[in-house]
Amino acid sequence: MSKAVTIFDTTLRDGTQGEGISLSVEDKLKITLKLDEMGVHYIEGGWPGSNNKDIEFFHRVKDLKLKHAKITAFGSTRRKLTPPEEDANLKAILDAGVSCATIFGKSWDFHVHKALQTTLEENLAMIYDSVRYLKDNGLEVIYDGEHFFDGYKNNPEYALATIKKAEEAGADWIILCDTNGGTLPHEITDIVKDVKSKVNVQIGIHAHNDCELGVANSIAAVQAGARQVQGTINGFGERCGNANLCSVIPNLQLKLDYTCISPEQLATLTNVARYVNELANVNMPVNQPFVGTAAFAHKGGIHVSAILRHAKTYEHITPELVGNKQRVLVSELAGQSNLVFKAQELGIDFNANNSETKKIIQDIKDLEHQGYQFEGADASLELLLRQASGQVESVFEVESFKLLVAKTADQPVVSEAIVKLKVHGEEVYMAAEGNGPVNALDNALRKALLQYYPDIQDMHLSDYKVRVLDEKDATAAKVRVLVESTDFQNTWSTVGVSTNVIEASWQALVDSIRYSLIGKSRIDPAKDEQRERLGLVNH
Repeated sequence: MSKAVTIFDTTLRDGTQGEGISLSVEDKLKITLKLDEMGVHYIEGGWPGSNNKDIEFFHRVKDLKLKHAKITAFGSTRRKLTPPEEDANLKAILDAGVSCATIFGKSWDFHVHKALQTTLEENLAMIYDSVRYLKDNGLEVIYDGEHFFDGYKNNPEYALATIKKAEEAGADWIILCDTNGGTLPHEITDIVKDVKSKVNVQIGIHAHNDCELGVANSIAAVQAGARQVQGTINGFGERCGNANLCSVIPNLQLKLDYTCISPEQLATLTNVARYVNELANVNMPVNQPFVGTAAFAHKGGIHVSAILRHAKTYEHITPELVGNKQRVLVSELAGQSNLVFKAQELGIDFNANNSETKKIIQDIKDLEHQGYQFEGADASLELLLRQASGQVESVFEVESFKLLVAKTADQPVVSEAIVKLKVHGEEVYMAAEGNGPVNALDNALRKALLQYYPDIQDMHLSDYKVRVLDEKDATAAKVRVLVESTDFQNTWSTVGVSTNVIEASWQALVDSIRYSLIGKSRIDPAKDEQRERLGLVNH
């Protein structure tokens, strides 16, 4: 039995039906290129008969030089009592100029009666006529049996009759769809095996995630004989989403020895997952399996002590196989092993047995107790470790800052900051305005340092988060500020904590700029290029 599995991505069509997911034509074209590079076999571009955006996509996608993927256009079977050559939906698929069509039809007799409001016989004719019409026009046809598993459980003879009609009409693939996402893995296994025994055409699985079983059901179907998996990147999709290809692919390939894409392409998985989330403007859950930032993160001291001896002790695969990386978090739960690992990772010579190491561990735990969180602020942690090991030069010293915030009745709020620094023994005063007090401080600080460190113009703040730590204290509560900064090569995060949000922001800003300035000497372009190729650089 062949161990090859075909991957069909429907992020651009089914994925965009998820709440809060919207992709422009430009976004869809960029994602198409990424999916093609990753080795996806089919990319469902959209429904050309439904909206102008999809029509434009199919027009422009022809100009892309794809190496692996076939673009498919989606649509339904013909309308009832309408000849296929007169059906606007089928004509739109032909007009899209694709070589492959994916059409769906009804497998559940309940839907035939209630949704289509037609007879069971007419539904069979609709399936046959539509598949045959597209085949006669030279297209490869993938037939999706909508609600197949619900239909099979209600009326197995009729559900099987619908896909037999698609096979008779010449469908190249028949996909069994768990459209409501309510089928359990053992049911998937039994039904797929029965279908396999009754049809000769290749079959596939299209699973939804309403019971958190989209991935499990896809794997069960493959083990029962399905050879195509339909899903989306990061599990995007209507309601609870579709089967997540970022979990389906590595599970099939690394755990069950099926071939989906090449090992080199699999190593781009994390990069692709994060790229798609970025274009969709969606935050990826840190604990998403395989591709999340916490997928291979270790926090407990006992765990870290073990992975220092062998990563396999607490990692089910090598992270780099899917383009991810191992991370060790330092927090109040950390032991000596966490700091030693982190120091090694940063290239810091750290003696695990001396009293200074133990003091740093205690200092970090004390800071975490005060509200600092270093697992989300690696740059602040690195500054602490380098300072403790005597490796941080004093690039500048802060003497003071002042803020003026003014508001008049007919004018917007004006913020002005004045900073006083000492740089290379010289005192520097600088003032700057901003659209808020934090922005004004940021502008004044960079303006003061620019003449000494011109490279600072390449960095900017990319994210700013404030969290109230003691809600019961209301406006007097302590807050934690996390600042994310970036330049043309790296992204880093710093933290500040105070009962004054301006002071907490100032701490994080100063750490961010200090890290940027001392970090210039640590950038290794060759290493950075290698990490980029492997998909390890998070843009």
